[in-house]
Amino acid sequence: MQAKSVYQSVYPIGDTDPNNLPVENLETAVPYYVQNLGFTVESRSAEPHPAAVIARDGVRMRLAQNGGDPGQASCYISVSDVDQALAELQGKGLDLSEPRVDEHEGKKYRVFFVRAPDGLCYCLGQQLQPGS
Repeated sequence: MQAKSVYQSVYPIGDTDPNNLPVENLETAVPYYVQNLGFTVESRSAEPHPAAVIARDGVRMRLAQNGGDPGQASCYISVSDVDQALAELQGKGLDLSEPRVDEHEGKKYRVFFVRAPDGLCYCLGQQLQPGS
């Protein structure tokens, strides 16, 4: 069995709220996260709009069919091993970018992007040690 990267934390990119991520259709979005990204469903609610809290390791996010535009939402997910995280997702027919090194606030990160079918975009990454 392939080792899995640990999802450590989630951060908003721009004004995206990880506790209110817009999805077009909750019933098609949830299986994508469960089957492809390894999340589990912690809870569901119907009011004030259909929503589900999903979790993996240290990351919890709330998907909501709230009328927002998923194509305008994105989050950064810190992982324990970015190459392991990428290997886990490859071969599943997902919309993945090539890995690259980005700099943010003077620190370097090895990252890649995955775009959900409804347009939500996630940057998965790992901070590089100085000198890497």
